[in-house]
Amino acid sequence: MSYTRDNNTEAEPFPSVDQGSPIELTQSPNSDGSKVAVANRPAASSSLSGRLRRVSQSFEQSELPEGFFAATGGIASSILSRQTGPRVTSGTLSSARTQTAPLGEDATQPTPIQPVPEEIRTESNHDGSSGTQTIAKCAGEPASAAPFPNGYHFPPKHSFGESTKLGLLAFWSYILTPVGFAVTIYGLNVVAWGGMLFLLLCNASPAMCHPTCNDINSPRRIWIEIDSQILNALFCVTGFGLAPWRFRDLYFLLQYRLAKKHEALRRLAGIHRGWFRLAGSRELPPSVGPRNVNGNELQPTSRSAIPFPETKIPEAPLTGVRARPTQVWKLDLVIWLMVANTFLQCVLSGFMWGMNRYNRPSWATGLFVALGCSVAGVGGFIMFLEGKAVKGIEGVPVSQKDMERLEQDREQGIWHFNNIQDKNLDVKGKQGKQ
Repeated sequence: MSYTRDNNTEAEPFPSVDQGSPIELTQSPNSDGSKVAVANRPAASSSLSGRLRRVSQSFEQSELPEGFFAATGGIASSILSRQTGPRVTSGTLSSARTQTAPLGEDATQPTPIQPVPEEIRTESNHDGSSGTQTIAKCAGEPASAAPFPNGYHFPPKHSFGESTKLGLLAFWSYILTPVGFAVTIYGLNVVAWGGMLFLLLCNASPAMCHPTCNDINSPRRIWIEIDSQILNALFCVTGFGLAPWRFRDLYFLLQYRLAKKHEALRRLAGIHRGWFRLAGSRELPPSVGPRNVNGNELQPTSRSAIPFPETKIPEAPLTGVRARPTQVWKLDLVIWLMVANTFLQCVLSGFMWGMNRYNRPSWATGLFVALGCSVAGVGGFIMFLEGKAVKGIEGVPVSQKDMERLEQDREQGIWHFNNIQDKNLDVKGKQGKQ
């Protein structure tokens, strides 16, 4: 007994274990090669909290479309300017301009327009490193047709057939994405059932007017009810399904407006980076993008002009020029319009589900469908205009085919004006002043 008691007093006390926590036994090799069972405390609680934290951060930073009209506005602002080739950097542009002549052609063949001595400009590449580019000036080239200092030039104006082909290719690439496929199927249903409802309201099918067109039990009135219920269900998909993201944006907006938290505005700028630009973002180095935003070339004071998290900064502008800051009231209007769409959908659903077609007011369905579509349409239109303005300054990707066409036309004295419309804006400005 004494021997046992001495051993117990010399043994190291075992740590206490919570009764509610299960213990997992694992085998670890000892110094002599034998295996010893070791009790491991599971990290279930920490793992669960980590998952919840990651889900919360992903939800705060997600960029889900605000609705069908908003998605349509974002697509329409860029779909005709998208190219089938990859995003082209300034280094790729400069290398394309210095390519040698193809085999079998005389490299010394004279061209109608001879370039004047070349100017060498130094700039920073998109990865933060400095590089040189050689840009040749052509005699008689208008200033509005000359390339940007980094060598970028907007794509030339396409014919109607070429624009249609590029638009269809870009739209097909968008459909192949999960979100694009869902938005397309949703839009087709809205258009189909909405078109059918419009035709019924216009009495386009006299065969359904039995005994009369306005009889409550006529096939026309029955199908109007069916169409209205289907459209209401479709609008509920966006009105209710996207409500968490809409109220998340409203929460950040109220934090900025009421609590004066600038970080909340930076979060919104990262979520809406496709069309919204923060104040002071135009002074950021043109080479800064999501891949090198943590570089040392940024001043601490310029961090307030970068979205939060900083990796949500827009891509470095292809033109080397950043778009002007967006007026914050436009962001307010878009967010409030999307939230209003959800509230109007609640009212519409109350009428559609809380009343039947015998006692429901005839004005209720048409009024709230029109109001819900109007507020969502205005929000999408604002995003369309701002997204188009950003692309008109920061540039759009240029395909290899368009780059070759620009180079050939430039050598022959055919000028393409360096803007997204390929129009001489200087002449239009002078005509407007006259």
